[in-house]
Amino acid sequence: MTEARGIPQRRALARIGTFVAERRGLVRDYFSAISGAGGRLVFSLAYFIALANTLSISEFGMFATASAAGVMLSRILAFGFISALYRTATIRPNLIGTFTAGFLLLGIVSLPLLAAASFGVYLIFFAGTVPLSVFSAIVFAEALLWRPVEVALIVNNGLGKFGRAAVLAILATALRALGAVLFMISAQHSIWAWSWFYIGANTASLLLAFGWFYPRQRLRLRIALYLRRLADSIYVAGAEVLFYLQSEFDKLLVLAIGGPHLAGIYAIIMRLVDLTAIPIRTFSMMLVQRMMRAPDLLSRLTVKSGIEGGVFLVSTLALLVLGIVLHFFPNALGRNVSEAAPLVALAICVPGLRNLVEYQAELLFARGQTLVRALNLGLLAALKALLLTYVLTTISDTSKLVLSLNVVFLLLYLASMLLTYSAMRKPAKAI
Repeated sequence: MTEARGIPQRRALARIGTFVAERRGLVRDYFSAISGAGGRLVFSLAYFIALANTLSISEFGMFATASAAGVMLSRILAFGFISALYRTATIRPNLIGTFTAGFLLLGIVSLPLLAAASFGVYLIFFAGTVPLSVFSAIVFAEALLWRPVEVALIVNNGLGKFGRAAVLAILATALRALGAVLFMISAQHSIWAWSWFYIGANTASLLLAFGWFYPRQRLRLRIALYLRRLADSIYVAGAEVLFYLQSEFDKLLVLAIGGPHLAGIYAIIMRLVDLTAIPIRTFSMMLVQRMMRAPDLLSRLTVKSGIEGGVFLVSTLALLVLGIVLHFFPNALGRNVSEAAPLVALAICVPGLRNLVEYQAELLFARGQTLVRALNLGLLAALKALLLTYVLTTISDTSKLVLSLNVVFLLLYLASMLLTYSAMRKPAKAI
């Protein structure tokens, strides 16, 4: 009888032990990943300080806007086949070599479309302010050098090698920071000179990523396999372009409507906002991986609201601390940054709301709802364009303009929440 009673107790203890072991592994993986985000944050800040205080504010605005356009355009590379490569690394790692070959093939095929789209963006937004040679160099660095580095990071994270991905993230960002420091001590401080330093830093990162960190598998072409994944990849590519359009469109509009100097001040503020998203993206990446295996992970309202509340709180506190530091020490991040220092705290709600919109877009990717995600991001991009155009054409005072961004991003968040959670009522698509 005593032995019979002991069996349920042992089973209960075994379940508890299993639960704790699983969570211990999750926590270990998260801290491995967040260590990369922490290191990346430190070197990103060093990179930002060196660059923002070496270029003039106007030229920094030109570079930040061209870089944002390059990030957006880089999503055209390989027609979004990076998404298929990530899913393969997460679920079927033995096929990484096959899908890497597909990525390389489709990357070459996509180059004419990437070039045409880049020239179109240049004519619309940059023709009157940024030389074509500078714009082309920056887009080349973002799309053909840095984007493949992100592929290596994505594949390692998909394989669960978070520590390895963290080391690569730190080293690659450190190389960019080193490039900015070398540029700072060089004789030439023009945006054209910086574009060559930027290409050099990104080339070094690319060689490092594929020389030491990419998994070694034999490349095999399987065209039929790629064709079955191509439609979904194109949806993802379209969604990614639209995501970065709605995410970075503000920089393009500020440059086009307000000119290079206002674009520089705005870019400084939004770069500091971007820094708050680095640890949030690590959390989102791990949540996406879990949702690929368990699509109903966020079925309960308490879980959804708890996560969103945490994302908003962490993001807001990060900018609040930065705003307080810059209020008392406006030159803490350099002379050029001090001009924008009084404005940073005015954007207090922007990081949390912006990070939540990004987080919600990742939820639909995790559930395989790529077409819906693309449509939602297209609607958000159009809404953001309308709101920002209104703000930029009706508010001339810079402080009031920055303060109004809280309302703009609140409206974008509410629209994103409505679109995302309405779509999540539908069944997830099999991956």
